[in-house]
Amino acid sequence: MADNTPKNDDEKQEQQWRENLSEEEYRICRQCGTEPAFTGEYWNTKTPGVYLCKCCSTPLFDSTTKFDSGSGWPSFYQPVEGDKIEELVDRTYGMVRTEIRCQQCGSHLGHVFPDGPPPTGLRYCVNSASLSLQPNSEAE
Repeated sequence: MADNTPKNDDEKQEQQWRENLSEEEYRICRQCGTEPAFTGEYWNTKTPGVYLCKCCSTPLFDSTTKFDSGSGWPSFYQPVEGDKIEELVDRTYGMVRTEIRCQQCGSHLGHVFPDGPPPTGLRYCVNSASLSLQPNSEAE
């Protein structure tokens, strides 16, 4: 069974994470927390752009794959690239789920479920606190 504690990279130790993230972002990204439904910054955002990892700025999801799942969290049917997301078995709270993390820095993002829309049938349910939205520029 995989250890569900996010991994540290060589460049940022836990103290640096605490200094660079808000208390809520640290709790979610580094301690596998969850924000309450319908409270995160991006759950209802329609701004075109790319969603980046809050901790390392890796591009994770494109707004064109975002959909309203009714769950209260930002939901996407696929990541920008499959190798950007790491999947782990999560057996917390008496459930078996698939946790998703940033492959680059190990930041906890949320979970993926098999109840999304076509074309993938997947729902990547992500905490807003794990993301930063980089809006598309007006020139594009």
